[in-house]
Amino acid sequence: MAAAATMAAAARELVLRAGASDMEEEEGPLGGGPDLQEPLQLGVLDITSDEFILDEVDVHIQANLEDELVKEALKTRMEQMLGAFQSDLSSISSEIRTLQEQSGAMNIRLRNRQAVRGKLGELVDGLVVPTALVTAILEAPVTEPRFLEQLQELDAKAAAVREQEARGTAACADVRGVLDRLRVKAVTKIREFILQKIYSFRKPMTNYQIPQTALLKYRFFYQFLLGNERATAKEIRDEYVETLSKIYLSYYRSYLGRLMKVQYEEVAEKDDLMGVEDTAKKGFFSKPSLRSRNTIFTLGTRGSVISPTELEAPILVPHTAQRGEQRYPFEALFRSQHYALLDNSCREYLFICEFFVVSGTAAHDLFHAVMGRTLSMTLKHLESYLADCYDAIAVFLCIHIVLRFRNIATKRDVPALDRYWEQVLALLWPRFELILEMNVQSVRSTDPQRLGGLDTRPHYITRRYAEFSSALVSINQTFPNERTMQLLGQLQVEVENFVLRVAAEFSSRKEQLVFLINNYDMMLGVLMERAADDSKEVEGFQQLLNARTQEFIEELLSPPFGGLVAFVKEAEALIERGQAERLRGEEARVTQLIRGFGSSWKSSVESLSQDVMRSFTNFRNGTSIIQGALTQLIQLYHRFHRVLSQPQLRALPARAELINIHHLMVELKKHKPNF
Repeated sequence: MAAAATMAAAARELVLRAGASDMEEEEGPLGGGPDLQEPLQLGVLDITSDEFILDEVDVHIQANLEDELVKEALKTRMEQMLGAFQSDLSSISSEIRTLQEQSGAMNIRLRNRQAVRGKLGELVDGLVVPTALVTAILEAPVTEPRFLEQLQELDAKAAAVREQEARGTAACADVRGVLDRLRVKAVTKIREFILQKIYSFRKPMTNYQIPQTALLKYRFFYQFLLGNERATAKEIRDEYVETLSKIYLSYYRSYLGRLMKVQYEEVAEKDDLMGVEDTAKKGFFSKPSLRSRNTIFTLGTRGSVISPTELEAPILVPHTAQRGEQRYPFEALFRSQHYALLDNSCREYLFICEFFVVSGTAAHDLFHAVMGRTLSMTLKHLESYLADCYDAIAVFLCIHIVLRFRNIATKRDVPALDRYWEQVLALLWPRFELILEMNVQSVRSTDPQRLGGLDTRPHYITRRYAEFSSALVSINQTFPNERTMQLLGQLQVEVENFVLRVAAEFSSRKEQLVFLINNYDMMLGVLMERAADDSKEVEGFQQLLNARTQEFIEELLSPPFGGLVAFVKEAEALIERGQAERLRGEEARVTQLIRGFGSSWKSSVESLSQDVMRSFTNFRNGTSIIQGALTQLIQLYHRFHRVLSQPQLRALPARAELINIHHLMVELKKHKPNF
């Protein structure tokens, strides 16, 4: 803008000068022209006056700008001014570029210096060994927090020095000696501390739990050894494996031996099978009869061992049990032993993974290096025990204990015991199947004629089966297994066949039915106490019981009311075939039936009620049979009424002697047994 103002001023000056020259040429030196014009009266031209009009000046300027001389002068002068101005701008632009380049270079130098300063600071910090570090490593006990803190600092500095040495940093040589001495001192103190801890595990402990988890707060010690002295780390790991392996083996061998001393003295033997004859003692020193051994085929309270509360209950303490003269079945000992094994194995596996910094296959291998001998010893003991075990319920409970413990180990994320559980099940399942097959065979080969005197009460073999089957079914329901149901199905078939063979030994059909009903009812009742109502066993025996009960009711009504039953069936058949006219020849028979029923039905009902209550051991079952018989009798007499309402018999005089159905129902209710 300053240049433009300058140019405008110059233009005005040129125009004024040109105007003045023109005036001089026209007027001459004196101000007049050739025509002697009047001189210019400047006195009246007051440029300071408000009356001076600038527009006139602009008109003069515009007129002079049209002059060629003015144009040329302006062009020349403007070119000079613009050239100078352009030269000045170029100079300024060059100076600006120079300044920018200098500024950029300064920024780069600054950043480089800052980066170098940061790297040098890190390098110096990594190489400098503080006094606090030296004091802590050399003097502080390893259990003090400051030792652990400075050990982590030493580990970081050692790693930094190794990295810088790999890069060829010469300054590392200045601190290498100091760090090596501190590292050796730290390794020595850590080695002595951890080994002493490991050796302390050898002290006897009453709860069969090794406190190795106390080492976890010092797990960085082992990590330091891995990074700085791998030979010492391997030495410690090997010593841990060797020591703990011996400790576990010793503990469990001792515990297992003490545990077996509190087992029941009387256990099932190879002759204690379902189909074995139940005889009295053969001599003073002979073992008690099988019937007295309720625990062999009866579950009782034994099933509680797999309940959630008892499954993970504290382990049994043998010496405490011995002082209290307590005894336990094998499955309780098995549960205690394997719960201790499960608990310690889970703790051991998780400790190994965390302390020794391993996982996957490495963790699995290290775990089995520690626990392998103990697991093998346990398997051998189980195999030896099962070789002479004939308690199917105990073995089946052990199977379910293992299934549940396997789930617990999975929830705890401990896969190291998976193979062991499979090995245990591989011992238990075949033994359970063998014992079950022995019982099936014993029932199959039982000769009813060798069982001594027979009666219609439930047979002890069927009672054994009912208790045994309900025990297995109730256990299996908590953890369903189709394999078990197949084996029980085989046993059920043999028991049903056995019941039919025994029933065939009775001479009368009525006795046979009483025997069958008593046995079916007993087995059904026992099963329904433990098994679900819709189980195959319950459904099967319910159908058998219903069929035999109906047949028995017919047998029960036959002696006193057989003639009435026969006539009603014959008459209904004739009516159905459209031969009702043949009933006209039955007046005498019908009259005899009417009068016979009216005179004897009360005594007959009383007699059959007493007979039923004597025949059936289950009062409820007997009551149900009586109720069924009376209901069927009412239905029979009602059918008799309908036959007599036929036109052929409607005029029979004896119809007047028929008992009213409602009156009969009222009277029969008096004979219904009360609970």
